[in-house]
Amino acid sequence: MSDTPSSESAAKQKPAHFIQNIIKRDLDEGKVTSIVTRFPPEPNGYLHIGHAKSICLNFGLAKDFGGQCNLRFDDTNPEKESDEYVESIKRDVSWLGFQWQGDIRFTSDYFDTLYSWALELIRVGKAYVCDLTPEQAREYRGTLTEPGRNSPTRDRSVEENLTLFEKMRAGEFDEGRCSLRAKIDMASPNINMRDPVIYRIKKVRHHHTGDKWCVYPSYDFAHGQSDAIEGVTHSICTLEFEDHRPLYEWFIANLSVPATPKQYEFARLNLNYTVTSKRKLRQLVDDGHVDGWDDPRMPTISGMRRRGFTPASLRNFCERIGVTRADSVVDVGMLEYCVRDDLDKNAPRAMCVLRPLKVTLTNYPEDRREEFVAPGHPNRDDLGERRLSFGPSLYIDREDFREEANKKYKRLVIGKRVRLRNAYVIEADECIKDDGGQIIEVKARVIDNTIGQDPEDGIKPKGVIHWVSAHDHLACDVRLYDRLFTEESPGSGGKDFLESINPDSLEVLTGCMAEPSLANAAAEFAYQFEREGYFCLDEKYSKSGKPVFNRTIGLRDSWAKIAD
Repeated sequence: MSDTPSSESAAKQKPAHFIQNIIKRDLDEGKVTSIVTRFPPEPNGYLHIGHAKSICLNFGLAKDFGGQCNLRFDDTNPEKESDEYVESIKRDVSWLGFQWQGDIRFTSDYFDTLYSWALELIRVGKAYVCDLTPEQAREYRGTLTEPGRNSPTRDRSVEENLTLFEKMRAGEFDEGRCSLRAKIDMASPNINMRDPVIYRIKKVRHHHTGDKWCVYPSYDFAHGQSDAIEGVTHSICTLEFEDHRPLYEWFIANLSVPATPKQYEFARLNLNYTVTSKRKLRQLVDDGHVDGWDDPRMPTISGMRRRGFTPASLRNFCERIGVTRADSVVDVGMLEYCVRDDLDKNAPRAMCVLRPLKVTLTNYPEDRREEFVAPGHPNRDDLGERRLSFGPSLYIDREDFREEANKKYKRLVIGKRVRLRNAYVIEADECIKDDGGQIIEVKARVIDNTIGQDPEDGIKPKGVIHWVSAHDHLACDVRLYDRLFTEESPGSGGKDFLESINPDSLEVLTGCMAEPSLANAAAEFAYQFEREGYFCLDEKYSKSGKPVFNRTIGLRDSWAKIAD
């Protein structure tokens, strides 16, 4: 399957978006000689589909303009961060087909420099140690319509602030006892400029620096300065950071930083039938509504990978939705289309019977065995061939047989004919039921000389169905995944988003039967189960000799029918 970015840039394939135009202008005017972008996730959760858009944008811009993109972990909040998340993010970026420039970077690598810059602000009278509690600080901050009030300790001397800040670092104060704040303007109409906290006390072990620090910089203070240290030219953020840009620029202007990066914002990805809030995703995991961060129903990159989505399909989706400043909601059907389109072109074919019903061929010799050859893909010779063993007994899907049916039913009916895919035409004669009236077996006849051709008597089959041999098949289980939420906007209208969980988002089928070629299936590599959809091996639940397959996506959008 295609899993590397196209060699042609997005800029050549479609009209340039506004950030590409900005970069081109900056290069043409000589404001920059080469571009540096960065993807700066916080390692406090697994990445989701919204992050995929940011990854494709930042790495894509660097590729389009011959620049570089850094991977930096903005790890300023040790309470919620861990190496587990760091490793998962590295896997996700690599899986999407991108490679960061040089070594992986951490904001915590710059803690010494950031601390020295905090001292610099204190020395020039632009930062002070504030004794207000977090609750008092919120009260003093003011509202959108009312200015804030100065902290009682705002006018402390430089010497006193330096002494207190050193004591904060030495661990002499409890958490919440005080903080270091930038001295800007408590009357600013932009609340982010009202003396924001730039350092706070957190006596928590850090995943990367251990116990070296007990004071940590705020995200707003660390972000822009980390960009400057790395020589980032274009700092690309989502629109919720637009109101933070004046603060970003204030720090850059008031510190002796080695570079002057510029921040630009684009609209984040909003997808219907989906939640991407890390808080909500964590709640789904912690409360057991899903099977971990990589549950195939989750919008996390790891979940989509486990479900069988391909890197190419996600990159194509991100390119299709474009980059704008206008907030909008993207139909999840577009994502599903991109997945289905890529798998249709690239997924090998196989047959798997999800709800087996035995068929006995009464006119086929008991000791006879044949082998048929089927293409690995109808349009891809490079995917080779599969060999299918045929004998007197086989299994079809229970839904492919009825005792009686109208003319619209194109499958097996008593007295009617169907073709077994890549094999004979058969005709059903009778069915056998158990004591409860359940059909347990179908008696049918092979129509001779119908391999690759219609019957000589002119009675054509009604349709084509899939099958597996009774004597040569692979026993497996199948997990049928569907959308996790039943409402377009989970949690809207004041409702708890958990009320929108789809109770039928997972159905586990046991006792399924697949063709033997799937014994060599690789995890996260999707196959088209003919007439059923796209499926991939689930490494988590598969056991030796008993594989489990996840449904990646159906052959068509069944939700459109539900909506109708």
